[in-house]
Amino acid sequence: MSSEAISGSITAFSHARPGETDDALRHLIALAHERGLEVRLDADETAKHPSIAPGPGVQLNAELDRDVGLAVAFGGDGTVLRALRAYAGTSVPVIGINFGEVGFLAAISRDDVAGGLERAIAGDFDRLTLPAIEVDFGDQSALAINDIAITRRAGDRVAQLAYAVGGEEAGSVRCDGLVVATAAGSTGYNLANGGPVMAWGVEGYVVSFIAPHSLTARALVVAPEDELTVDNRSHDPVELSIDGRPIAEVASGEQVTARFSPDVSVLALPVDSSFYRRLRESFGRLASS
Repeated sequence: MSSEAISGSITAFSHARPGETDDALRHLIALAHERGLEVRLDADETAKHPSIAPGPGVQLNAELDRDVGLAVAFGGDGTVLRALRAYAGTSVPVIGINFGEVGFLAAISRDDVAGGLERAIAGDFDRLTLPAIEVDFGDQSALAINDIAITRRAGDRVAQLAYAVGGEEAGSVRCDGLVVATAAGSTGYNLANGGPVMAWGVEGYVVSFIAPHSLTARALVVAPEDELTVDNRSHDPVELSIDGRPIAEVASGEQVTARFSPDVSVLALPVDSSFYRRLRESFGRLASS
């Protein structure tokens, strides 16, 4: 648990519906000013929030500072993931305020903005260090906090994806795609595929299939030291998405490589937060006796 008050500055992120988050962002700026802090909005955030005027407690059109005391994400899990990727490789904690649907990664509800921000600035939260998946495709690379998805394009034929673990081919599956997820991401696309939920803190990653045309295709939990290679043996390109965002197409005959990377980013959570309680409350999957 962190009990030391935040110092320096705070980076703010928000989702694509700024009208929902303007008031909460203004509250953060006022609170930061009272505490001698400054909220930083980059050019995109500044453009999204034209009602936020220059003044004490806020810096507009700011460059991303990777040495801030805290990052606050106003939005759903996608906004939290964007902040986590921005501060990957640093010790900056990211705290989410849920203005989305599920908000599994958020520490503060939209009904508790004032109290939640007070606690956040006081450093009254636990820190969870999250792993990531490093992805190589062509001459490019990317980092996924939750998951990567390799999927057939809309209107194309069923994909044929071969996958190898630790240099050994494990199978070739006709399917609509596959998902590679961390423990944090296992409650997302992977869960929708019927893949296993991995508790936070479990090392390794899971591979699950989207609409497999096979009775033998099963989700696979991969050891953290084993590299995964996926070959596109389809006639058509397939689409590669990182944390829900399409970023590239993988041509027929090309491959994607994924590796587990520990201790990449820091998620702020309520003190004594339980993974299993959050799972039950967010998804209603675990019934209490």
